[in-house]
Amino acid sequence: MNRHVKFISARLSLRTPQRESLEILADVFENIKIGKHSAETLNDELNKIRDLFSSVTDFEREFPSLCFALATGVGKTRLMGAFISYLYLAKGMKNFFILAPNLTIYNKLIQDFTPNTPKYVFKGIAEFANNPPVIITGENYEEIGNSRYGLIDLSEEVHINIFNISKINNEVRGGKAPRIKRLSEYIGESYFEYLSSLPDLVLLMDESHRYRASAGIRVLNELNPVLGLELTATPQVESRARAILFKNVIYSYPLHKAMEDGFVKEPAVATRENFSSSQYTEEELEKIKLADGIIIHEETKVELEVYARQYNQPIVKPFVLIVAQDTNHAQQLMNSIQSDEFFEGRYKDKVITIHSNQRGEEKDETIQQLMSVEDSTSETEIVIHVNMLKEGWDVTNLYTIIPLRAANSKTLVEQSIGRGLRLPYGKRTGVRSVDRLTIIAHDKFQEIVDEANKPNSIIRSGVIIGKDVAKETKTPVTVRPVLEDIIIKKVKEQVAQTIIKKNPKAKETYNTKEIKKAIDLVQTKVRKFEYLSSSKELNREQVKRQLIKDLHVDYKMEDPHLFPEETELFLTQIVETVIEKTIQHSIDIPRILVQPVGELPWGFHDFDLDVSNINLQPVEERVLIHHLRTHDREVLQRNSHTYKEEHLENYIVSSLMNYPDISYDEHSELLYKLSGQLVTHLQSYLPDDKSVENVLLYNQNRLAELIHEQMKDNYYQEAAAYEVKVSKGFETLKPVHYTASIEYGERNFREPVEDKLKMKTMVFSGFSNCLYRTQKFDSDSERRFAVICENDVSVKKWFKPSSGQLKIYYGHSNVYNPDFVLETCDEKLICEIKRKGEMGDKVVQEKARAVLNWCNHANEHEKQHGGKKWVYMIVPHDEVNENMTIEGLKSNYLLKK
Repeated sequence: MNRHVKFISARLSLRTPQRESLEILADVFENIKIGKHSAETLNDELNKIRDLFSSVTDFEREFPSLCFALATGVGKTRLMGAFISYLYLAKGMKNFFILAPNLTIYNKLIQDFTPNTPKYVFKGIAEFANNPPVIITGENYEEIGNSRYGLIDLSEEVHINIFNISKINNEVRGGKAPRIKRLSEYIGESYFEYLSSLPDLVLLMDESHRYRASAGIRVLNELNPVLGLELTATPQVESRARAILFKNVIYSYPLHKAMEDGFVKEPAVATRENFSSSQYTEEELEKIKLADGIIIHEETKVELEVYARQYNQPIVKPFVLIVAQDTNHAQQLMNSIQSDEFFEGRYKDKVITIHSNQRGEEKDETIQQLMSVEDSTSETEIVIHVNMLKEGWDVTNLYTIIPLRAANSKTLVEQSIGRGLRLPYGKRTGVRSVDRLTIIAHDKFQEIVDEANKPNSIIRSGVIIGKDVAKETKTPVTVRPVLEDIIIKKVKEQVAQTIIKKNPKAKETYNTKEIKKAIDLVQTKVRKFEYLSSSKELNREQVKRQLIKDLHVDYKMEDPHLFPEETELFLTQIVETVIEKTIQHSIDIPRILVQPVGELPWGFHDFDLDVSNINLQPVEERVLIHHLRTHDREVLQRNSHTYKEEHLENYIVSSLMNYPDISYDEHSELLYKLSGQLVTHLQSYLPDDKSVENVLLYNQNRLAELIHEQMKDNYYQEAAAYEVKVSKGFETLKPVHYTASIEYGERNFREPVEDKLKMKTMVFSGFSNCLYRTQKFDSDSERRFAVICENDVSVKKWFKPSSGQLKIYYGHSNVYNPDFVLETCDEKLICEIKRKGEMGDKVVQEKARAVLNWCNHANEHEKQHGGKKWVYMIVPHDEVNENMTIEGLKSNYLLKK
């Protein structure tokens, strides 16, 4: 076992799944290069991980992101603390960004990462005892720079940022930039930009299944962390009644394992013997389930008190969760339970109702009220809730669940059960009633739980993560810019002529290792001057003096000698050479931030609904869907409505209002128009309005989703004005990392590739004008374009940019990564090679508009500082032939506004 893993496991008393997760993380660091990645290197790192862990088929983000799927109750927050401890102690990483899905988990995380709190995650880690991590939150990040923990302070402290994704989602509503992306006066750039520049930022996502379709999560790709660590008990998202499994699960510890190992309660289903629900009305059935639930609750309460007194443990007061159909139903239940007829009025003052006014969403404030029921002094014994409870509710005294609404989502089923699976004493007691969660059997809920007891269910099985033997041998490759070799060669020549020639003994002192160490240090310091308008500005005398001064402070020679004037000359030559060659062998790419000013008008253009593929038919009250391959079963049940809508359109409009990008006040006219068109279409082929209502009830969500998807195609967002800021005039080239197949080695770029499917596994070299010694290509047409760049005498330098290097945004904050950047005698070009059939694709055109806009702003900057003009061209793949020139391709495929 890795010594750091062993140390942390012992100090934090990690459970088996937590320790195994930590071992997996250590294994990852032994096999892949953790750092900033381009699209190419990201794919290579994925291949390496996939060779070791076959369950990981995609990172699903624009950075390496791995999911640890651990059952509820195992301790995901404590595992986050272990992850951070390992990354700091073993790898020296100091910057972390933790994302919470709602206010409840956000507050819980802040508390658990704060010293001297009951569940402090670093308790036992001596390195954090006297110097605990700095906790930066959504409330204090703007002021933290004024404290002794200034964000630009190069201290040894670990910084842990904790933010709430639901708040970010609210802030981006209507196309606005979330507050953490706006400029901070203290550090001179947006806090978001600051975070994204950190070389060791690790993103931890709690309950990561909540982030797969939200608006705010798209900004996380722009954070460009070196690694993402996802934690969830349900590694899937649901779309149209089917589960879509995560593709990046590297470790799974499912619910059935947690049950077998005794980390959670045992779920059980209760009903009456020989009971047939068909003999009762819905109202009668509801009363029976409530009565049985209270009887079991009272028995459990007695058992818990007896156990506590016998073993001198704190008394745990259990409570019952009743899941209601809607707010009206919840109020009816409240009135019934508070009446004298309900168990002689014993629960009048022991019941609370929690619901959300925003249908389909749980407000953070409502869950906060639930947290108080764990207090043993609380009078509450019954909680009525409208929606199936989601994550973040860590109470341990929920012992009885009475579901009175449909639950057709397996994810929600596991999560609702999960809310009651946590053990109050942290371990099993051996007393069945103390170690058990009882679910009062509802007919639909019973069916799902029965399915869960099949061999392939969440309760009996789970994803098995193992290692596969690699099919082909690969080797990691780090490619540094050719600039570095050029600088080393030039400095060696200068040292030989100016120092060694006069003092032959200096040859041992100023060796290749010493030269490279000094060059690396200078290049690191040059990056601090990227705010200059161009790399040519590095030639200013004050910049050179500052670089030499900084170098004197930090440069420590391994073998000092008696001639300090030689060291002075040596450092001066290195600074001069680095500046000279950086200007000659790089392409200045400005970092442009375009931010909207003021409110952003947004909405949906008027359009007519496409109903050509809708031919839904009425269904009976209960329809059983049996999947032949998996034997999974699903029963269709109409959406819960306790009232009849006055207008048929309202069934759809009410569902459309659940989407966060739809505002009823602003879009009601369009909503009713589209819903009306749908109803008219249904009326055109169904016999009567009763049949239409049946179709609307059973298909309400999927019909609303269909309309919403068409609305998204007609979405618009317009800003009254934009503020443009050039935060960097240039960026120094950085090393890129990827894997190469040992079978192919390095291949000359002029050599055609017959097996196009293996193109992405090959590495090409032999370039004269490329800014990197080797490159990888996604297609043979890209390889041929590289040949054109090398053949064309007008092309001075070119390269394939790494992911996010240009920071060109399109659509809703997506980042575009072009295929090539090149510089000719007269201009700079951004070039894209695209399949001919995709030239008119909507996304391709969106990217083109974004690039043209970027070029306009870049050209304003270049014009002010005597630079070259930026242009953009998209070339069809079948037009990329080696007889072409850049000027010839431009004449046909240069894009203009």
